[in-house]
Amino acid sequence: MAEVPDKIVVGVDGSAESRAALAWALRQARLTGGHLVVVRAWTGPSTEIGAVTPDRHDLDADVSRDLGEIVADVADGEPDVHVTREVAHGHPAKALLDVAADADLLVLGNRGRGGFTAALLGSVTQYCTHYAACPVVVVRPDQRSTG
Repeated sequence: MAEVPDKIVVGVDGSAESRAALAWALRQARLTGGHLVVVRAWTGPSTEIGAVTPDRHDLDADVSRDLGEIVADVADGEPDVHVTREVAHGHPAKALLDVAADADLLVLGNRGRGGFTAALLGSVTQYCTHYAACPVVVVRPDQRSTG
């Protein structure tokens, strides 16, 4: 019976922290032979009566294209890792927990694009560390290279 590779889920929002998490998850997947699922979640703009909003399909396509660019940029040195990209519509914490429900590992940056830059953990990361059904690794960007 063939062994199923580990499913490693990583959340990406484009921040330096999420790029560091993606790089860490790529190395982990290479070391363990795991399958990497890279998730980018988004919520649409609020709609007001009479307001013109972009088509959800167009926004999904934009987010997917952005996700592909981030993965290509960060994964350049890890060609042997099987990577699946997934765009999820909804709150990032819920989307990540849904995708990671059957995962072996969830990898997140310590914080994302939120406004509280002094926080040790962002709200999505904090929520996921409390409620994930699998182990969670929290990655900080390499502080030596940021200045």
